[in-house]
Amino acid sequence: MAGVQPKICTLILPHLGRTYLLGMKKRGFGEGKYNGFGGKVEKGETIRAAAVRELKEEAGIEAKDMTKKGFIHFTFEDTPDLIIDVHVYSGEIVGEPVESDEMRPQYFHEKEFPFEKMWEDDRYWLPLFFQGKSFEGEFHFKTQSSLKRFHLREVPSTYFDQNE
Repeated sequence: MAGVQPKICTLILPHLGRTYLLGMKKRGFGEGKYNGFGGKVEKGETIRAAAVRELKEEAGIEAKDMTKKGFIHFTFEDTPDLIIDVHVYSGEIVGEPVESDEMRPQYFHEKEFPFEKMWEDDRYWLPLFFQGKSFEGEFHFKTQSSLKRFHLREVPSTYFDQNE
């Protein structure tokens, strides 16, 4: 939809080696799905600062060695005024996760991700993420539960500004 400004959001998948912390979304957009931790960037906040804040709010932890690994542009046919640009980070878990009113944290080995209970796009970009590759993608959903088309490409590790 012309003139619609994308919501700028973050997503971090904190890990301990090959085991990742996901959260079961308890309310709001994506309720009932496992996802990484993240949310909207607030006015005056950097994208990286938003990722740090959201991880603390949703799981009570921090992440060291945070690295931006991806950028994903989402559109939804059934909600044409909803456009979401997501900056994807990786980082090593610091602290013990706690449940929040929004997310219930749970560990998963990368080979045992619950894709059947995640957003449909995750099965396409997460393999690149697990391999330590950087990527950017566009995912267009017919409805929030039905992916219609996508484009995904690997980009050089220097592609992203690690300070934003």
